[in-house]
Amino acid sequence: MEVLSLSHLKASVQRVFTTKLEEDKSLSVYDLFQWKTVDVFMKNWKTGKTIADMPELEFPEHYSQNACNIIATKYFRKAGVNNSVGHERSMRDVADRLVRFWVDSLKDEGVLKTKEAYQIVYDELVFGLLSQMWAPNSPQWFNTGLFNSYGIRGEKDNLYYYDSESGEVVESPDRYSRTQASACFILSIEDKLMGDHSITEQYVSETKLFKGGSGVGTNFSNIRGLDEKLSSGGHSSGMMSFLQGLDRNAGAIKSGGTTRRAAKMVITDIDHPEIESFITWKAKEEQKVRDLGKMGYDTSMDGEAYATVSGQNSNNSVRLTGEFMESVFNLKTDPDAMITLKGRTDDQVNKDVKVSYLWNLINQSSWECADPGLQFDDIFNAWHTCPGGEDGKVGAKYNRINATNPCSEYAFLDDTACNLASINVYRFYDEENNSFDVTKFVHLIEMIQLVLESSIHWGQFPTKDIARKSHLFRTTGLGLANTSSLLLAMGLPYDSDESRNLVATLSGIMTGASYRMSAFMAEIVGPFEKYEINREHMLRVIRNHSRVAGAMEDELEDISYTPVMVDHDVLKNMNQGKLGEVLKEVWTDAYKYGKEFGYRNAQVSVIAPTGTISLAMDCGATSIEPFYSHMVFKQLVGGGSMEMVNPILEIALKNLGYNEEAIKEIMDYIMEKDDDGKVMHGSVIGAPRLKEEHYPIFDTANTISPEGHVMMVSAITPLISGSVSKTVNLPNQAKVEDIDMIHRLAWKTGTKAIALYRDGCKASQPLSSGMAEDQEKDLEEYTYKELVEYAKNCVKHVPNRKRPGGMRTSRTHSAKIGDIELYITIGFYEDGNLAEVFVSTDKEGTVVKGLLASMSKALSNMLQYNIPPKELSRLLRGQQFEPAGFVARHPYIKYASSIADLLSKIIDIEMGDFSRCQVKPEAFIPMSKLSAVETLVKDVDPGDTAETQGERIYGESCSHCGSTRMVKNGTCKVCLDCGSTTGCS
Repeated sequence: MEVLSLSHLKASVQRVFTTKLEEDKSLSVYDLFQWKTVDVFMKNWKTGKTIADMPELEFPEHYSQNACNIIATKYFRKAGVNNSVGHERSMRDVADRLVRFWVDSLKDEGVLKTKEAYQIVYDELVFGLLSQMWAPNSPQWFNTGLFNSYGIRGEKDNLYYYDSESGEVVESPDRYSRTQASACFILSIEDKLMGDHSITEQYVSETKLFKGGSGVGTNFSNIRGLDEKLSSGGHSSGMMSFLQGLDRNAGAIKSGGTTRRAAKMVITDIDHPEIESFITWKAKEEQKVRDLGKMGYDTSMDGEAYATVSGQNSNNSVRLTGEFMESVFNLKTDPDAMITLKGRTDDQVNKDVKVSYLWNLINQSSWECADPGLQFDDIFNAWHTCPGGEDGKVGAKYNRINATNPCSEYAFLDDTACNLASINVYRFYDEENNSFDVTKFVHLIEMIQLVLESSIHWGQFPTKDIARKSHLFRTTGLGLANTSSLLLAMGLPYDSDESRNLVATLSGIMTGASYRMSAFMAEIVGPFEKYEINREHMLRVIRNHSRVAGAMEDELEDISYTPVMVDHDVLKNMNQGKLGEVLKEVWTDAYKYGKEFGYRNAQVSVIAPTGTISLAMDCGATSIEPFYSHMVFKQLVGGGSMEMVNPILEIALKNLGYNEEAIKEIMDYIMEKDDDGKVMHGSVIGAPRLKEEHYPIFDTANTISPEGHVMMVSAITPLISGSVSKTVNLPNQAKVEDIDMIHRLAWKTGTKAIALYRDGCKASQPLSSGMAEDQEKDLEEYTYKELVEYAKNCVKHVPNRKRPGGMRTSRTHSAKIGDIELYITIGFYEDGNLAEVFVSTDKEGTVVKGLLASMSKALSNMLQYNIPPKELSRLLRGQQFEPAGFVARHPYIKYASSIADLLSKIIDIEMGDFSRCQVKPEAFIPMSKLSAVETLVKDVDPGDTAETQGERIYGESCSHCGSTRMVKNGTCKVCLDCGSTTGCS
């Protein structure tokens, strides 16, 4: 029986993953998996508050505990489900809810015309989802299918959709009968206070998007600059004043809501009259934070200092023209090149400034605080499929690509949206044969494009304009995830021609197969409504993609630079010639069928950060990002985690030809621990039997050259519809000149957007490269407390004594474990060595208090008889008895197995060892490194203690679970423990 009436789509709608269901009609797709019962229990380790207590959940057997935790806590519907427990308790429930909605929508749209086609697509999508081959973006998990499966409608929420019958945008009757599936939005703004697209409406639209967990990007260059004339006769307060107000709005939503999802991109054109203030905005605010830190204010991301400054709730980007960049590259011959900053409505504020001045200002600010990023207007618009917009007026500003979403991967017309999904490419890698299954990869691409199209057909959107344009252009955004696991397993250095060509090829296959599938859908239900107006432009872009892929060999059209082309010789030398042939094939077909039928979707692909969904798919790395470390934490059943080596390392070593004995030695070396149980190496460098020529294969984010990061982006960009969300990591010692060089390289090689992050450039993030101790700073940079510590270090040591003097220095650690308040006081000799220990409690007259006093006396005597503190710590370490568990109040210790174990950790702290603490301080100075205290600066306030307070931690802590394992993910951050992200995907 024919699956569909049209043969082209019929060829794609077939069983590839679920052929067993053809052989045995009694099976369902869920019978193809082994299932397990899992308990999910999570606490915020900073507050002790229970985040989730969800017993007896059901997942496929191969899911890690971490993936189960994230999916259950983030995505399981917690209420209103019409089953015996009232909530989703199985991954079966979620898969059926999502996929049933998608295929029902495709049936309603007319894409799936038979019951057989419906069932095949359902089974193939469920199998891919449960196999962790792919995942949609978070809004799909939150919103999709709740009415379709459970009858949950929700309140009317000012959402809109395009009604095909009436030809008008109408308001949705409720939140869940349709789906709000988009994570990425671009809003336009006009230079007016009230009305549609006004500054006032921007507040409302952004708030609505933040509430739903989505992100928004806007180019604010339409707003007039400071002191431009107003029609009322006054003068404008300027663009920056409104940016600061919108920043405060985003901050209020972020701090008041249940998530930190106020993701926001702010963009300004290089010729705006306030561009100088915009460029330096965040750098100046960051300096204020540092100055407040010198006065003793908390400079952690959640502290008082950052709360008092502006500009902290967005990614900022400057939009640069090709003309400006040409001037930058010609500065040696024309150092006095000028650019005119133009008033939006009043040319009296116009000002000529040097190109070199603005360029240096950008580089300096980016060096100081990682903002602004750069967006290259000419490159974005060279690949624009719809420059005719809705009315065919090519060249009109409103028909150009002016902005992106917060992470820079979605770039299209203003007032549009994109729903995303990502493919876990490692799932198509055969470890035994060191090969990639491109047939299954292409099949899944085609299936997912059906999903993304269905989410537009039955979708709804936060504004009327976005609803209308989503119907008219139907943009989708399929991307890649876990590429670094694939590269490592195949033994390819991230920074290599081989890796760049491989990832570019996979990206190109993804985009080409997506456009081919889009053409097949167009054959059935027609191209997107504004296709004909943009037909010649879109086909030109498709031809240029084909040329980069090697499917066409003639000259590029209307491209002013030389993009990075796929090198098929490199692919053949890697024994990946088949991938190259498939790349050519899908682009040949994409152009052939698109020319005949048009395309259902104006865009089809992006490279998004894939934070939460990467963890849900058990990816070792997000998106196209390299590994941050080869030491990973495995969540354990029942709570806790175990440190282990990245399991892909072993596969890589095997494929590189190392035998079992050598592999074991290398893996043991990586995990080798010292006497205190601290991992000594954590990397392959110096490992026995590992060839130095293989070191680059194991490079991580901070050891890959900045150029290597840029060139990966440049290789991928001309083979996707949108852009690439990627941060270029630079070491702390990088100079402004290095920033300059990377920015130039990015434009020259064809990236559309670039963001840099210099290690340690934020006041909330001290150096993570292990070089902090080697950095010296001027005394004027010291905080008040650091000056006190410096004074101590200037005093000569006095002879050691067996007994402490009649007056001695001590430090008291306050902590609460169970229901017992503890006060552990460590007394010191005058040279800073430990002299005594006193452990007290608020339990007056109890046996506990007496036992603690006896233990204190014994430990103090041992110290005074020269038993090393290290040995006392070892003696107490790991003892298990009640009370045990979460530790409150202490800034560094958040867990202990007993009071003895807690005391062991405190002794370690006083010796400068934080390896067993959950929170690492930025600048804690143990007493052993301080000098005698009797010559301290005399005018120190007696109320000030000399020790560091320890409130600052490494980087930003997760607002959901309290973890400090937040890592850069594209231009955003993701928590590796619970999956919470500061981005929009």
